[in-house]
Amino acid sequence: MTSPRSLPKKPGASFRPWIAPLLILGVAYGIIPFVGNSYLFEAILIPFLALSLAAVGLNILTGYAGQLSLGSAAFLAVGAFAAFNFNLRVPGLPLLVSILLAGLSAAVIGVVSGLPSLRLKGFYLAISTLAAQFFVQWTLTKFGWFSNDGPSGVIDAPPLNLFGISFEGAVGRYRFALTFVVFFTLLAWKFVTTRTGHHLIAIRDHELAAKVIGVPVLRTKLLAFALSAFLIGIAGVIWAFAYLRTVESAGFNLDRSFQIVFIIIIGGLATIRGAFFGAALIVIFPLVLSRLGQLALGNIFDSGVLEMSQLIVLGVLIILFLILEPNGLAALGDRLKRKLRPLLS
Repeated sequence: MTSPRSLPKKPGASFRPWIAPLLILGVAYGIIPFVGNSYLFEAILIPFLALSLAAVGLNILTGYAGQLSLGSAAFLAVGAFAAFNFNLRVPGLPLLVSILLAGLSAAVIGVVSGLPSLRLKGFYLAISTLAAQFFVQWTLTKFGWFSNDGPSGVIDAPPLNLFGISFEGAVGRYRFALTFVVFFTLLAWKFVTTRTGHHLIAIRDHELAAKVIGVPVLRTKLLAFALSAFLIGIAGVIWAFAYLRTVESAGFNLDRSFQIVFIIIIGGLATIRGAFFGAALIVIFPLVLSRLGQLALGNIFDSGVLEMSQLIVLGVLIILFLILEPNGLAALGDRLKRKLRPLLS
């Protein structure tokens, strides 16, 4: 009998999983910049990319390591303000270096906020992470130095110039965001497939058993907090520099933290692509509801009532979705792919 290892592989079998990502990247780089309009880039694609990377970072911590955090917006803020200040106060420092240093700054805050995870778990750990959220936002508001002593606390983002290339305009900022998101998503995917990534899953599934088999639990937890905060900090730079084009603490409030949590729950925990599915729903669905609400009820209710109605509808649909598909959109996509596979083969 022929062993499974000796069976010949189908030509291109190892390449097949990469076909869909390569096609998506081809469309994202080669088609969308030439056919998309300003609204598509500024209202949909750039915020989608920033939130997707933030969700990838949180998914490493919550989905893979099982450590719940409600302070993601704090790391977004640290990344945005750190990149601004590095770029402002260090003459001649390239923007790329400022961004990487901003990610490292967020990682340091992430490690500090992750120290309670050595003692706390579950709900108690989630509450402790709120301290980072409130402390960071209070610090950025209290001390004007971080916002260059601007009277309003709102500062303009610096020009996006990398290696002599200017990423200005809607298309340029989209390409800037896309490039960073693709690179750091690949970095996150590579990390979760390593031995350390498997350690994260072991800690999530059974921390005591992981410790017994020799997994360095404390070090691995802090590494998860650091990498998660680093990626979210980079996402904060994209959010402020490419999307908002301003840096202000009000844009990184507690609502933003909950939004990122909702993204990974909807998209699917412990899956990289789930972060993108969840971010797409969170970004696009409110816009669709807003447009439908204006067409159907715009002459009856004011904008405030319509906005509240959209939040209610979105909340109800999220609850129904979690009941019907608790494993997220990624699991739904896998099930659909399995059903379509016999038809396509």
